[in-house]
Amino acid sequence: MGMSLLDVQDLVVEFPNRHGTLRALDQVSFQIQAGEILGVVGESGAGKSLTGSAIIGLLQPPGRIAGGQIKLQGQRIDDLDPEALRRIRGRRIGAIFQDPLTSLNPLYTIGHQLIETIRTHLPLTVAQAKAKAIELLSDTGIAGAEQRLGHYPHQFSGGMRQRVVIALALAADPELIIADEPTTVILVVKGLDFFLDELLAAISRIVVEERMAAIIVEQSARKILPLTERAIILDRGTIVHEGPSPELAEDAVRLANLMGIAGTAGAH
Repeated sequence: MGMSLLDVQDLVVEFPNRHGTLRALDQVSFQIQAGEILGVVGESGAGKSLTGSAIIGLLQPPGRIAGGQIKLQGQRIDDLDPEALRRIRGRRIGAIFQDPLTSLNPLYTIGHQLIETIRTHLPLTVAQAKAKAIELLSDTGIAGAEQRLGHYPHQFSGGMRQRVVIALALAADPELIIADEPTTVILVVKGLDFFLDELLAAISRIVVEERMAAIIVEQSARKILPLTERAIILDRGTIVHEGPSPELAEDAVRLANLMGIAGTAGAH
């Protein structure tokens, strides 16, 4: 199969405190290939979001990587200095966060933010970057993309803002996308399954077409398993199951036994 695009080996994340040290992730290992989508599911507090944060270097202090290695295309990235990791995060790894408002500047138009991001990382003219921005918005399901470039974040619904965040994450043609519960805001704002399905389907299609890799972190196993090839289930910081998503999706009883929320995942 060749070199994995992302290789996480025996990852340990700890949080020192006055009572000792909390081990939040314990010997977590997995690989992902180009064009593959990996689902990471688990109950709240299982460590799924921490896994993504560790990979992109955004652990909140006093959290720290205390063991293991993270390699991107064979290059170790967990031991890079903050500036080097920031450049990788901006160019080679795209991140989609739960709350789109943390990724969008309310003072600038969507078009300004997209074009600036594109030109920071890619050698494109303003006109080329604008065309790419329009294409990205269209690809993520925003109607009237060219007109919406001039709009500000507050002029978009919660679900539409999340789509803009996905476009921003894809702006630099990254090798890897990490989506941390990207559907949460849509469930809160709309509570309708088809918004969720459309969003996840858009991520899936773009990843496969562009030969990226993606990690989708979600509590809602029912929603993401049909769109991922493999999934890992985390419980209290450890992987309790890993396997092809179709097998996990078909075996609801086993999944429910492994992860209590899975039997009702996707309920609003």
